[in-house]
Amino acid sequence: MRRTFLTLVMMLTVVSGLLAQMEQHISWQFSTKMLEDNKVEVICEATVDNGWHVYSSVLPEGTAIPTYIEIEESDAYTILDGINESPEPTKHYDETFGAEMQWFEGNVKFSRVVQLKEQNNVLIKGYVESMICNDETCMPPEMVDFELQVGQTNSKETVQSQDAAEAEESMATTEEEEESYWAIFLLAFGGGLAALLTPCVFPMIPMTVSFFTKQSATKAAGIRNAITYGLSIIAIYVILGVAVSAIFGASALNALSTNVWFNLFFFLLLVVFAASFFGAFEIVMPSSWVNFTTKNEDKGGIIGIFFMAFTLALVSFSCTGPIVGSLLVKAATGGYMGPIIGMLGFSLALALPFALFAAFPGYLNSLPKSGGWLNSVKVILGFLELAFAFKFLSIADMTMGWHILEREVFIAIWIAIFAAMGFYLMGKIKLPHDSPMNHVPVSRFMMALVVFSFTIYLIPGLWGAPVSLISGFPPPKNYAESPYGVGNETPGIITGADSHAFGLPEGMHPGPQGIPAFDDYETALAYSKKVNKPMLLDFTGLGCTNCRKMEDAVWSNQSVKSILTNDYILVSLYVDDRKKLDEVYVSEVTGKKIRTVGQKWAEFQFERYQQQGQPYYVIVDEEENTLNKPVAYDPDVERYKNWLLDGLKKFNEN
Repeated sequence: MRRTFLTLVMMLTVVSGLLAQMEQHISWQFSTKMLEDNKVEVICEATVDNGWHVYSSVLPEGTAIPTYIEIEESDAYTILDGINESPEPTKHYDETFGAEMQWFEGNVKFSRVVQLKEQNNVLIKGYVESMICNDETCMPPEMVDFELQVGQTNSKETVQSQDAAEAEESMATTEEEEESYWAIFLLAFGGGLAALLTPCVFPMIPMTVSFFTKQSATKAAGIRNAITYGLSIIAIYVILGVAVSAIFGASALNALSTNVWFNLFFFLLLVVFAASFFGAFEIVMPSSWVNFTTKNEDKGGIIGIFFMAFTLALVSFSCTGPIVGSLLVKAATGGYMGPIIGMLGFSLALALPFALFAAFPGYLNSLPKSGGWLNSVKVILGFLELAFAFKFLSIADMTMGWHILEREVFIAIWIAIFAAMGFYLMGKIKLPHDSPMNHVPVSRFMMALVVFSFTIYLIPGLWGAPVSLISGFPPPKNYAESPYGVGNETPGIITGADSHAFGLPEGMHPGPQGIPAFDDYETALAYSKKVNKPMLLDFTGLGCTNCRKMEDAVWSNQSVKSILTNDYILVSLYVDDRKKLDEVYVSEVTGKKIRTVGQKWAEFQFERYQQQGQPYYVIVDEEENTLNKPVAYDPDVERYKNWLLDGLKKFNEN
């Protein structure tokens, strides 16, 4: 009896120790809220530890695991589509995934709405699935169950009250958001400077400044009027930014980066803008609008100056419209404030010359004369618009999995666009509004050299070169006709009997970097005993950024790749594999339901090695003994190689 009691105490101690080591870094509170029309909002509020973040419900396909609220179906209610989240997510471009990621830090509220069919005693069951990461590692996706009686709160853990969470949400913009806003502002400011060099705007600078200086009684009055004119330009474009934000709303603007139809629309829009800059047609405002603003210029004073600025905005729309449209597309991904900040930056750059040259009219003589070079600026902007358009088509293509615009095709299109730009600069291509050119100016010749150099730099990308200068624009390497480079083709993920067609054992397939790998532990263990080789357990994730970095930076090394291919049995266990298990079971350690293949491997990692983060690498022999100390994310190639050799040495010594 005493021995049984001691055994029980020891088991409880071990389990308690495991649970203590099982870091959550996120806690949840669940509640409901009655809405109009007999609807109920199911609210899932998360509190995330400092240094960690939970992903948004809106992420590009093939990246991390988005947060999702699953509600069980019931005859008592109808589940409505869509997941709401607040506050605004932090956005970060991830070069590994080649996409913009969205996440939350601190407190965040996710919710979903159901339409009640019955009034009383309605029980709503479900779970929230989420994935959290920090700068070094990611935790396996977690599913937390909830059961809510309408009008009551059911919390699995003690968290902050709702009032505290709402107070946290009202805090100032995060540093990441501020950096994003600054990027939008600077991009828009650059767009405004480019708009100044178009034939619709540039000639207006000396004309407008001369008008103010001649019509004003004193120099000070002329400067004051020119500043009023500049401020009116800023006000007009900022009002446009406010209108875009008000019409679409923050939630719709957030969807721009991932929504297929939005991205297809923007692709077509930028192609139309590029055609306009090439001279196919002009995008102009209705003449009645221009006549109205011109007529109101005669009112004089501040109102008259404002309408002068409005007239400039309308008349120059054929040049500024495509730039403004492109900037609004980019700025819209910055949430509600994005378009406003974008238009502030654009209009500030546009307005500054009018105020500065009014204050210092003597510098007007230093401006270059108007001429054909202004149309050349438009055409060059057209080439850039066309190149950027394919980024939006690429996002839509990857999201839908069409495989129309794979990496090689994208790079080939960019090579063609920038080669055409180079020939245009050299005068070999003529477009409708170009002026005759007897010789190539030195400035155009130098620009052409830069463009041709960039074009030649892109060419090796067709054969798998990294072309890191444009990292983030083309699709990632795994979204390509030849993911491993031309001449190094490796079949895609092959399992089962088809593996034999490529000379691979049952259950093995080409894994990361083309290294043969298993994705099932038991199958790999049996093969390890058969061939007498150690196993490298690779606890990884489909949405794990650092896992991809290790594969790209370390496993791609020829020495490391050779060791993994020839001396080890690679077992890649994806902890975020969402494939459903044939039978749901409850974990003996955590007490949670294990529903997916990924949860199974995450539980296996925790039970065996008391670790949750990925990547995590363990070397074991055919008897499942750990041969040396496991390692996590470490991009040092030599250190990782020596670790592999150490494990191999200890395996051979046994």
